[in-house]
Amino acid sequence: MVSPPLSQMAQVIAIGGANMDLKVQTLAPAVPGTSNPGRAAQAPGGVARNVAENLARLGVGVALLSAVGTDALGDGLLRQAAEAGVDVSPTLRLPEGVTGTYTAVLDSGGELLIAVAAMEIMDALIPSVLIERESMLRGAAYIVADGNLSPETLEHLLSQENRVIFEPVSVPKAVRLLPALEAGHAPWAVTPNLAELSALVGTEVSDEAAAIREAALTLHGRGVEVVWVRRGVRGSLLSTAGRADELPALSADVQDVTGAGDAMLAAFLVALLAGETLPDAAREAHAAAALTVESAQTVVPDLTRAAVRQRAGF
Repeated sequence: MVSPPLSQMAQVIAIGGANMDLKVQTLAPAVPGTSNPGRAAQAPGGVARNVAENLARLGVGVALLSAVGTDALGDGLLRQAAEAGVDVSPTLRLPEGVTGTYTAVLDSGGELLIAVAAMEIMDALIPSVLIERESMLRGAAYIVADGNLSPETLEHLLSQENRVIFEPVSVPKAVRLLPALEAGHAPWAVTPNLAELSALVGTEVSDEAAAIREAALTLHGRGVEVVWVRRGVRGSLLSTAGRADELPALSADVQDVTGAGDAMLAAFLVALLAGETLPDAAREAHAAAALTVESAQTVVPDLTRAAVRQRAGF
């Protein structure tokens, strides 16, 4: 009997960005408007790709649907993802495309100062690409869709019977979800930070639990079942229509914050697939974030669920 391709067995499909990250960090407090001494490193990135690699390292069957060029960067991205255990066969290879890049400038403490994403190739992920992979998408327990998808592609994805988690990526990309919401097509969950939440509800939301809960209730009213708001050092607020849980961030010796949110989302899904409650899954997620920010790498290469649960105190 011939075994089916991994993509047909994937518990999670990650759809969206796969790009090469260039991270530069100042060696001293950053001084605007002039050259700063620093160091640089290049590594695979992209929200969907990062989530997929974290899921694979945590032992979950996962496939990546993205778009890369046939250039050296694209070759490297797919090779490294496949070596980590990700099924990359659904990803588009575009001879005329240029693989996406993400350049992040970090201060000496590892906090993000500014980032530039050159992701035009993601425009190739049009609705027909999803239609061609419909059977694969229907077989997944969860689909992670990031904000690199166009409003049209998001609306098509959300119009189908899939359990979709929308990761906004950034404020400008968060609003790509709005046409789908206005058409009555909501994701199962959204995972914004405070600024992205404000963009989704159309008004500035303060970092107070009551204000976040009120904004989350607006999204619940539009069909979103789970709103999980990232609050940085203040942790997160996990909201459903019936309850809200404030979860603290775990203390960590920060080296680099890049990729922490992607690790959180992956660990959250792994815990849900294992039968954990939403709050306990979010607690595991915070532990994965702590382990990630303590690493200089975007995805911790030896990340395991056992290590995550131990850090979470389970």
